Amino acid sequence: MRTVILKINAKKPQISGIRRAASIIRRGNLVAFPTETVYGLGADALNAKAVKKIFVAKGRPADNPLIVHVSDKESVNDLAGDIPQLAEKLISRFWPGPLTIVLKKSKTVPKITTGGLDTVAIRMPKNKIAQALIREAGTPIAAPSANFFGRPSPTLAKHVLDDLDGRISAIIDGGQTRIGIESTVIDLTRKTPMLLRPGRVTLEELQSAIGRVDVHPILKGKKSALVHRSPGMKYKHYSPDAHVILIEGQSALVHKKILKLVQQFGKQGKKVGVITIRGDKYTKNTRRVRTDSEFAANLFKIFRECDSKKIDVILVQGIPRKGIGLGIMNRLSKAARTKIMA
Repeated sequence: MRTVILKINAKKPQISGIRRAASIIRRGNLVAFPTETVYGLGADALNAKAVKKIFVAKGRPADNPLIVHVSDKESVNDLAGDIPQLAEKLISRFWPGPLTIVLKKSKTVPKITTGGLDTVAIRMPKNKIAQALIREAGTPIAAPSANFFGRPSPTLAKHVLDDLDGRISAIIDGGQTRIGIESTVIDLTRKTPMLLRPGRVTLEELQSAIGRVDVHPILKGKKSALVHRSPGMKYKHYSPDAHVILIEGQSALVHKKILKLVQQFGKQGKKVGVITIRGDKYTKNTRRVRTDSEFAANLFKIFRECDSKKIDVILVQGIPRKGIGLGIMNRLSKAARTKIMA
């Protein structure tokens, strides 16, 4: 299969390119497209055969649910069987945007789209290309991140091409995504809403909007028998080829630990990269991120850059688990093979 690249302006999407991509979706094939979070791999969410192609192209386990993307609030009524008042509050405040809500699914949604669950995860992206594609396709679009399963999520069209060239029909190149980590996911099928995956819409913002929100035990590092109603919960994710070591603790102690590890791995002949919030340059492959938003926007991009440079070990300084920091640390915890408390 030849994967076609469609260059489309992110601010003023050209309708000709959008229509070409939408026709591919309507024919039951796959198109990767940008959202404000990461690039998604899209198929007609209501076409079971088309959705199956997503799992095959990504090498994704069939029990890992997909997020269904819509272009208007009214579409939720077709996809969900029971829409609580809290959903209306969240939709009004955060849509379009990086928030996914989990509801009881309607009979319209195939089980393959929901990973076999009786719930459906829905969001309305803010990205203009994504919105135009969904509208022109005339159907909700199921779209996980457009990477091979377990790899760092793609924030550039090049990342998608690196992973899925020849496995999908087309990629819409709309430039770098803005947020850089996947959407926040909240489960509204419970008596008390539960945060399943943290992201740009923060726990604090959710609590401000609707009151109490429980946090899934997995996000606290605990085991749980609760059903995994969101992607990004059940399996190892976001991992580069390099060995990621996450180091948490007081900044000065983390600094000393990084210096020690850089020296230790250097003696072993290993190539080391460092991601830090400090100004220190530990190696020539040190990347400093000054804010949490900058960290989120560039995390997966840095992982992929390290792989392209054949970095053996990536040392990452942890940050406080508050605001978008909770989402960043969730991704780092999933990606890290080793975790150290300095």
